[in-house]
Amino acid sequence: MYVAIALAVALVLVVFVVAPLLTTDSKQDAVVPVDVTPAADLKRRRLVVYENIQDLDFEYKSGKIAPDDYESLRESYMSEAAHLMLASQEADRPLSAMDSFIEREVAARRARHKARPVEEYRCAKCGFENPVPVKFCGNCGAPVVASAKGS
Repeated sequence: MYVAIALAVALVLVVFVVAPLLTTDSKQDAVVPVDVTPAADLKRRRLVVYENIQDLDFEYKSGKIAPDDYESLRESYMSEAAHLMLASQEADRPLSAMDSFIEREVAARRARHKARPVEEYRCAKCGFENPVPVKFCGNCGAPVVASAKGS
């Protein structure tokens, strides 16, 4: 009798633990969207600092924080909020002609950098393709000379 009850409880526990691992969650509500734009990141960080200031005020009024600690923390939070506000204002300002020129030059250099040929490290002696840049073949130990891929 006790063995049957123990087995039933064990079976229920196993199902309770394993069931979430085997079910697929197709709900989109479970996914938190991440906004990766600089302006959105600054806004999110600024809102977190504002919430921290509100929590700090509440805890000070309830007597959980000493006055000296409250003043120093509030000052640091206010300073951080001011820096974030300034950064978000700078991010919102339109680009000047010089900034636009710099952005175009950076984009052009990145495009040229991507267009460079990929080097292949294939051993001329044994034909082994080394996965990383090396001076000697990982298979036979012969010196490897890098060559452009496709040549």
